[in-house]
Amino acid sequence: MSKRALILIDIQNDYFPGGKWSLHEMHTASANAARVLAAARAAGDTVVHVRHEFESVDAPFFAPGSSGAHIHDQVEPRADESVVLKHKVNAFLGTDLKALLDKAGVQEVTLVGAMSHMCIDAAARASADFGYATTVIHDACATRDQEFEGKRVAAAQVQAAYMAALAFAYATVVSTEQYLAS
Repeated sequence: MSKRALILIDIQNDYFPGGKWSLHEMHTASANAARVLAAARAAGDTVVHVRHEFESVDAPFFAPGSSGAHIHDQVEPRADESVVLKHKVNAFLGTDLKALLDKAGVQEVTLVGAMSHMCIDAAARASADFGYATTVIHDACATRDQEFEGKRVAAAQVQAAYMAALAFAYATVVSTEQYLAS
């Protein structure tokens, strides 16, 4: 059995155009995530889908029971794949994600999904802190424009800054093509 796991984080309808919190290049990121998912399934890797729901129906997005909180059809879980429900940014916090990975004997974790500056960042750091060899596939992740002290930071800059920070000490950061070729 493979010692690798693919974790797909928050690839949910609200992040796509027409959703309540659309992200820059989400269609591209999800298409790449779907390619990585197909490869993980073919290799027999553990696959875990993480789905975020806020606890309040008044949430700005991912409201409980809403269609926006559903995992996007492009990466729909199979019956034999785990789905972890989280209510916090970090997919490991308050969930059974680590227990699932440990039970499967996972040593290497690959992350795809959204948002790069929040949930991907938190999961990558936690994964590395737990001792998993962590890979982030940068073009299978998406983010959005941010603002700080009255200055708009374009999504591409947010993405580059977060991927650079993760690559510095927490994860191997590669493209979909690099990952699939290895």
